[in-house]
Amino acid sequence: MKWVTREYVHVDRTACPWLIRKFIDPKAEFIFIPAEDIEEVAKKEKAIPFDVPGAELGHKGEKCSFDAFIKKYKINDPAVREVAKIVRAADTDKPDSPEASGLDAIMTGISMSSKDDHETIAKAGLVYDALYTFCRLKLIREQHKAEIEKMDRRIRREFLKEKLLK
Repeated sequence: MKWVTREYVHVDRTACPWLIRKFIDPKAEFIFIPAEDIEEVAKKEKAIPFDVPGAELGHKGEKCSFDAFIKKYKINDPAVREVAKIVRAADTDKPDSPEASGLDAIMTGISMSSKDDHETIAKAGLVYDALYTFCRLKLIREQHKAEIEKMDRRIRREFLKEKLLK
């Protein structure tokens, strides 16, 4: 599948390619162009537009494009929903997540230090992989809170790593 969005990617437009490749289409191709060319290029390339005004996979109310992908493709992974809270807060300037300002800062640094948008999403993939693992770990800790409180640091770490591998 081909996907098209605006150039100069930032939070939502770095998170969506990660989500697409991890949960929808591992071989996805991305096209980054000026906003005014989206409609024409989408038709010519048979590409799906995202995070552009009027796109099905775009902002709706307080939800961002990442949320639209989760809904359309029925991604029911609880950790992805946790990542969505962070992405949404960082992308929409809603301080609903303590991690949001950090994600915004990291994506700004990555985009400004990359030669183009393709390099940006490649670098950002590692950040979203780590954020996804962090969110999975958060949920595991909540689920096993009573057990974890009784463990020493080494045993707790092994326990959590084992749960992450499942």
